[in-house]
Amino acid sequence: MWRYVVVLLLCLPAFADAPKNAYFGDLHIHTKYSFDAYIFGTTTSPDDAYAFARGQTIKHSAGIEMTIDRPLDFYAVTDHAMFLGQLNALENPEHPNHGDEEAEFFRTLETVQDRGRAFGSFHIYLSEDYDTDAIRTAWEAIQDAANRHYQPSEFTTFIGYEYTSSYPVDNGNLHRNVIFESDSVPPMPFSRIDNRNPEALWAWMDRNREQGIESIAIPHNSNGSNGHMFELVKFDGSPLDSTYAETRMRNEPIIEISQVKGTSETHPVLSPNDEWAFFEIFPFRVAQHNRSQANGSYARQAWRNGLTIESSIGVNPYKFGVVAASDTHNSGEIFDEENFLGKIGHLDVRPIDRGSVPVGYEDNRPGYRDSASQYFSSAGIAGVWAEENTRESIFSAFRRKETFATSGTRIKVRFFAGYDMPEDILEQNDFVEQAYAGGVPMGSTLSIEETGSPIFLVWAMQDPLKTKLQRVQIIKGWLEDNGTTHEQIFDVACSDGGVVDPETHRCPSNGASVDFSDCSQTPDVGASNLSAVWMDPTFNSEQDAFYYVRVLENPTCRWSTWDAVRNGTPVKQNLMQNRAIQERAWSSPIWLTP
Repeated sequence: MWRYVVVLLLCLPAFADAPKNAYFGDLHIHTKYSFDAYIFGTTTSPDDAYAFARGQTIKHSAGIEMTIDRPLDFYAVTDHAMFLGQLNALENPEHPNHGDEEAEFFRTLETVQDRGRAFGSFHIYLSEDYDTDAIRTAWEAIQDAANRHYQPSEFTTFIGYEYTSSYPVDNGNLHRNVIFESDSVPPMPFSRIDNRNPEALWAWMDRNREQGIESIAIPHNSNGSNGHMFELVKFDGSPLDSTYAETRMRNEPIIEISQVKGTSETHPVLSPNDEWAFFEIFPFRVAQHNRSQANGSYARQAWRNGLTIESSIGVNPYKFGVVAASDTHNSGEIFDEENFLGKIGHLDVRPIDRGSVPVGYEDNRPGYRDSASQYFSSAGIAGVWAEENTRESIFSAFRRKETFATSGTRIKVRFFAGYDMPEDILEQNDFVEQAYAGGVPMGSTLSIEETGSPIFLVWAMQDPLKTKLQRVQIIKGWLEDNGTTHEQIFDVACSDGGVVDPETHRCPSNGASVDFSDCSQTPDVGASNLSAVWMDPTFNSEQDAFYYVRVLENPTCRWSTWDAVRNGTPVKQNLMQNRAIQERAWSSPIWLTP
C-alpha cells in the first residue's frame, strides 16, 4: 500500500487563485485606556493604533517613531476591561479625583523605578473608587474608533477588550480577549471585577448571544497560567462534564498560541522528543517572577488531554484552533527581531532595561539587569483563510477554526485531510478547490473510513520580506485503547532537495546557520515554497487523533542577539541557548474520529 509520499513543488500557483484568501492581523492591542499601558507611559489612542496598522507612523512613548513594514488586514484594540480608562480619566481637571495626591503621582511618572512602583500599587487606589463613568466613556471611545476605521474589503476592525482574570490561589494567568463579531456590543464589558471565573464570562457571553450579540473569547498566555488554563477540572475543582465542554468550545473556539510573553505550543518537559520545543519559552507566571509549571499550560498537551476527556464525557473541551498576537502595550508592534522595541513602553524600550545589553562592567565582567523582559518574544501574528476582508467573513473563519498562527513573520500555510483527494493533487491547477471538495481544512474534524489512512495535504509559502523556509512538519497526537496519549513529529517537506528519512522521519540539514558576529545568514539555502502530500505510516483507523502543521524558517538572530551585536557586547549567558531562533507558523489541527 502507498504509505509515505512526499511531493515538493518550488513553483506553486498564486494564492489569488484560491477560493479563500490569507489575511493577517493582530487581535491583542493595548492603548492609553489600559491601566498598565498608561503607567508605562503610553499616550496613544485606539485611533492611533488603527492608523499604525494601516501603515502610518506613530510615536512610541519614548519618542521613537514606529512604522510597520506593511499594513495588516485586520486589527482589534483590546484594552483591559478592569479599570478601563480610569487613569486616563484623571487627567481631566474636572474629574472629582483630579487633585488627589495619588492622581498627581500617576500623572507625573518619569523614571522606570517610579513606573514599577506605580504598577505595584495602582489597584489599591483604583479599587477604592471604581469609576464606572470612566469605563463607559472609554468603552464607547473604543467602539467609535473601531467603527470609524472599519473599511470592508480593505481593513477590518473588531471591537474587543481583555478580560484580565487569574486563578485566586497563585495568580496563574487566565486572561482572555473578547472579540465581537459586529458593532452590536453590550453597554459595559464584563471584567474580573464582575467575576474572576472564566465560566461566568462564558455565561455572560451566552446571555448576550441570546440578545443577538455574538462574540468569542481567545485565551492567551496559557504558558503563564501555572497549569490552570487547561486543567482537568472546573474552576471550583469539580469534575468536567459535557455541558462545560460544550460551553467552553462555543465561546472559545481558538486560542492565542504565541505572543510577546512567549509561545504556548509545547514545552521541553512535556515534549522531550521534540527538538524544536524550546522556542521562546517564557518561564514565569504573567506579571510575576514566580515560575509557571508546564503541566496544564500548553496547547499540545491540552489537545492530547482533550482526546482522553472526550472518550469519557463525549465532548472535547480542548478542540480549539490557533492564532497569535502581539499583546503590545505601545498601540502597535513592528514584528521584526532586528528592530524590537519591547512590549511595555518606557519599562523595556532600552536594551539595558530588558537585560540584553549590560549596564556596566565589574571585574571585567558584564553586568546585566535581572529583567523578565529578556524572555519576551518579538510577538506573533494571526492568520485566517476567509472569502473576503470583512468582519463577517473573518469572524466566520474564527468560528470554524480555519486559522493559523505565526511567530511574527507572514508565512502562509494551508492544511487539508481527506479520502477523496488524488495522490497527484498538487500537480493540478485547481488543487485547492479539489482539497476543499475532497477533504476538510484546518480546524475541522474528519470521520475515519475503513479504507485506510486519509491523505494529508500541506502547503507553505515564505514571508517574501523574511527568511526562506527550511522544513514543514506534521505533528500527530493520538489516544491509545488504554487511555494514554502520545505524540510524534513527522518532517514531510524539506528544502534544498532534501528527502525525509523514512526511519527517523526527519529532513537532512540544509546547512543554514547564523554568524553571530554580525547576524548574517548562510546565503542561497531554503525554499520559497514547500508542499507535500503525505500519508501517516503509523495510522490506526481505530484511534482518535489530531494532526497539525508546523513550518520552520531558516535560523536567524533573536532580538536579544541583535541588541548585543549592535552594542558590541556579549550575549547574556542565559540567552546563549537561543541566540538564534527559527521563526515559524502553526496551523490549527485537524481531528480524526473513528
